[in-house]
Amino acid sequence: MTFSLEQLSSRMRQGETIPLRDTAGVVLMLSIPSILEQIVVTAMEYIDAAMVGHIGAEATAAIGIVSSSTWLLHGILVGLYNAFAIQIAQYLGADRQQDARGVLRQAMLFNLAAGLAAAAFGIGISGHLPGWLGADLSLQANASAYFAIWSAALPFTMAMGMYTAMLRASGDALTPGLISVLVCALDVVFNFFLINPTRELVLFGRSVTVWGAGLAVPGAALGTALSDVAGGLLALAILLLRDGPLCIRKPGSWKITRSCIQNLGKVGVPLAAERAALSSAQVLQVRIVSQLGTIAIASNSLAVSAEGLCYMAGYGIQGAAIALIGQAVGAHRRDMAKRFAWICTAIGMGIMALTGAGMFALAPALMSIFTADAAVIALGARVLRIEAFAEPMFGASIVASGAMQGAGDSTACFILNLFSMWGIRLTLAFLLAPRFGLVGVWGAMCFELCVRGLLFLIRLARGKWLEKGALS
Repeated sequence: MTFSLEQLSSRMRQGETIPLRDTAGVVLMLSIPSILEQIVVTAMEYIDAAMVGHIGAEATAAIGIVSSSTWLLHGILVGLYNAFAIQIAQYLGADRQQDARGVLRQAMLFNLAAGLAAAAFGIGISGHLPGWLGADLSLQANASAYFAIWSAALPFTMAMGMYTAMLRASGDALTPGLISVLVCALDVVFNFFLINPTRELVLFGRSVTVWGAGLAVPGAALGTALSDVAGGLLALAILLLRDGPLCIRKPGSWKITRSCIQNLGKVGVPLAAERAALSSAQVLQVRIVSQLGTIAIASNSLAVSAEGLCYMAGYGIQGAAIALIGQAVGAHRRDMAKRFAWICTAIGMGIMALTGAGMFALAPALMSIFTADAAVIALGARVLRIEAFAEPMFGASIVASGAMQGAGDSTACFILNLFSMWGIRLTLAFLLAPRFGLVGVWGAMCFELCVRGLLFLIRLARGKWLEKGALS
């Protein structure tokens, strides 16, 4: 028999000793849908990259130039809204359902304000961003358009991410996965019509004229934006209409509380700073790569997309770890929090070791999904095979950081990531790029990820991440 997270939390609050089999069952119950959700998200990135990649290397490079900036802006927002999901997980673990619903209401207000502000900011800088990043003049128009359209959808992108994270925190990992499947399907349809021009296709032996907007790179951005709008509205509708501990129709206040603000500062600000440190380092890394030519830019961008095949499992398990450890800490069961953390981390490392081996073997085939350019395929496959050796330790850092975040220890995650990314990766990339090109940049990345994984495993083993205790 597999217990739900709600049932397991009740048993933890009563002080029961939970058998390892039941613990592992709940971990898998949450992890598998979360991994499948990440597969869908990665598939959407593959589809975008493949559809644009077949236009040409310059189209891919235009998106690659601003991709790290999208990670930066979105990453900061993810760090902040994940703080709300962590609060909800801990409150539900403590059976403080009214407090959890109060956090949900405040999160809705935050999403509206922050999402609109982020959209305005992104649109405002879009015209200048490619130039700041050192893009060639031939790439700047498409890169600017892509970033502006992507930014305009941020309120809905945030809504989808925030509300699906809250559903996972309550123990429902299936619904977020289904939402992602729908968003991916819509992205394919929108891209099909928006990227390509009107053309003749042969269907069932007959020639058919298919309408297309022919927007190329801006069409890819618009397709993603429209699918995110649909996903955000659907996630919001589910929270508004469904029953359960987060049922918004139950009586409650929309007042901003001091405890929510304090918890946002305690957990959300370090999380946002961590995302900013990682993403801004990626922006600088792209700046280093941008000096290596169009082939290197395109190879780097597509290889990053291809690598998602490996780390999607880690991020899926990370989402489950945040919910599990959050509820265990809320129930004041440090023993269960530690058990969840090690089970999740071991699963993440094992799966990413397997996918890393697959990436090494299939690197040229993965690159050929996105582009027909032989030079881009060859260089991209070479750097992917370097990166494959770092995947198990990358998995350790991803899942262990999720465990620590669920316990409220986001400051340590920020410090470890800041040191690793800025002190090791960027320093080595800067030194190696002039001599070894993109291979040197990815070699630096491989070494840094191995060190980062080791640092997080040491932190996890020492147990100090559990000393933060439950949120106020």
